[in-house]
Amino acid sequence: MRNILAAMMLYTAIAGGGASATAEESDKLPKDMNVLFWTQDQRDAAFRMIETVPKVAVNRIEAGGTAYPLPQGRPLDLGTGIDAYMAKQRNAGLIIVQDGQIRLEKYALDYDAAGRWTSFSVAKSFTSTLVGAAVQDGYIKSVEDKVTVYIPGLKGSAYDDVSVRQLLTMTSGIRWNEDYTDPKSDVALFNLQKPVAGEDVTVSYMKTLPREAPAGSKWVYKTGETNLIGVLVSSATGKTLSAYLSEKIWKPFGMERDAIWMLGATGHEISGCCVSASLRDYARFGQFILNGGVAGGKQIVPDNWLPSATTKQVGIDLPGRGYGYQWWTNDDGSFAAQGIFGQGIFIDPKRKLVIASNGNWPTATDPDGVGAARETFYKNVQAAVDKEAAN
Repeated sequence: MRNILAAMMLYTAIAGGGASATAEESDKLPKDMNVLFWTQDQRDAAFRMIETVPKVAVNRIEAGGTAYPLPQGRPLDLGTGIDAYMAKQRNAGLIIVQDGQIRLEKYALDYDAAGRWTSFSVAKSFTSTLVGAAVQDGYIKSVEDKVTVYIPGLKGSAYDDVSVRQLLTMTSGIRWNEDYTDPKSDVALFNLQKPVAGEDVTVSYMKTLPREAPAGSKWVYKTGETNLIGVLVSSATGKTLSAYLSEKIWKPFGMERDAIWMLGATGHEISGCCVSASLRDYARFGQFILNGGVAGGKQIVPDNWLPSATTKQVGIDLPGRGYGYQWWTNDDGSFAAQGIFGQGIFIDPKRKLVIASNGNWPTATDPDGVGAARETFYKNVQAAVDKEAAN
């Protein structure tokens, strides 16, 4: 999967508190922000405590109240080989919740249930869900509105023709290059954008981009546009993404632990990346989606939001798959939030199934190796649930 390197180029100091590193742990932490060139040991340390990396700033996503229950269920019979699978995936944590019960939960890499782990582009699905919340609350009138209604700084750019829906589905038609090996790609140049007073750094860069196709006609994966979605939500609500996520989901649904969200150069959450939360709370977010977007007895997103957000809105270059509102969709009705280095939340409504994984793959992306093995694992879990139901 293509995900964000740009998110890791930060300029501010630590904010919001969090884990404190021991002297030994500090020695393992990276000193620069280029995650693709960190060593495996550096990633193991940093992913567990990203807020202690020099120059990283965060906002806290506050939990509160009674945690949503995840009772222990009967172990799911997956045969043998879970430990070997986790080792090859370099999973720090793997949890399977089926019919609201924990059917499997395991940890590794010096990580445990009390810790947080950075999730990279899994945050895209959090961000899109906040758009739904803002529509439900009346802050955003319609996803058919032009983005310039909510981000005036984009007026006069190629985004004049782009709707909120087209941002959500990455079909803006704006030209974008997310090739991490190309120093002249938008991802690389986006890293180097200098903040402009009074304007979010995302807007400063994105408004310079040209159009390559009519809006709505072409899908291209653009992390920069997810960052725009975050700016849009904050502009519409007048709240930080962290505060809004806490208000709408984290507190009322019953997340067990505070989470954190990394900030960019102008102090805004990097909405295409970098939420750090506990494994069980990632699973709880999946359960919130599975439960229809209800938290604290209230409908947080419109009734028709999740059926649209989590089903194919546009075809992509992978057979049997598609893209919704910042969710990767499968033709069997399942869907997923995914991030580099093995982060994921897989949701299968038919089987009332949520699988959350935190990891540190040897490389950022490996679709034919550990990526394919994870897809096979998901299918094996689905088959095990079906077999159990048939007996």
